[in-house]
Amino acid sequence: MAYKLWYWPSIQGRGEFVRLALEAAEIAYEDCARTVGEEGLLADLNDRTGRTPFAPPYLELDGLVIAQVANILMYLGERHSIAPSTMADRLWLNQLQLTIADLVAEVHNVHHPVAMMDYYDDQKPEAARAAKQFREERLPKFLGHFEDAAQANPGDWLIDHRWSYADTSLFQIVEGLRYMFPRRMKTLEPEYPNLNRIHDQVAELPGIKAYLKSDRRIAFNTDGIFRHYPELDAA
Repeated sequence: MAYKLWYWPSIQGRGEFVRLALEAAEIAYEDCARTVGEEGLLADLNDRTGRTPFAPPYLELDGLVIAQVANILMYLGERHSIAPSTMADRLWLNQLQLTIADLVAEVHNVHHPVAMMDYYDDQKPEAARAAKQFREERLPKFLGHFEDAAQANPGDWLIDHRWSYADTSLFQIVEGLRYMFPRRMKTLEPEYPNLNRIHDQVAELPGIKAYLKSDRRIAFNTDGIFRHYPELDAA
């Protein structure tokens, strides 16, 4: 039986980190809101009772509902062998995924630094200030941490001898930042060769190659997490 993935149908957003792991492992899933739309997604979320998700994305199978990206990926990693076998390694991988979640939150705050529910156009001066600090200070710190993580394993991947869900998540981080800050990333990327290598290796996985060429891969846009506003980018 295929998983049911519930996420907004018109953006990559946080749901893309789950999609990429599913696609790379060639795990069957239904992207439910692509069929029922945003209203159907909200109806499904609001009709749930008990241990409900706070927000999409959430994954459903046989009555089990799992929310939060790191939580979903930890479950998929253990169930489908896209995570290491030992507890220490699984916890380290989850730690990296939670750090990725921290980065994603900061990325979103760049263009919504004052009020998350207000439009970018209503907070442009504050966003310009937030973007400068993020580009110059926070972005190198995060990328440097992921580069160190990649160097910690003697193999080609973050851990063990094959890709894991954290590798596909780092692929999405690099893709998103290249879209959001093309000038800044062009300057920074030479400093992180191992991170770039993992990105390129993920892109060559058969499931990912097929996904990137398909209409299932939503294009980056200015409604998602990674948004390109030229005035917020600089080398």
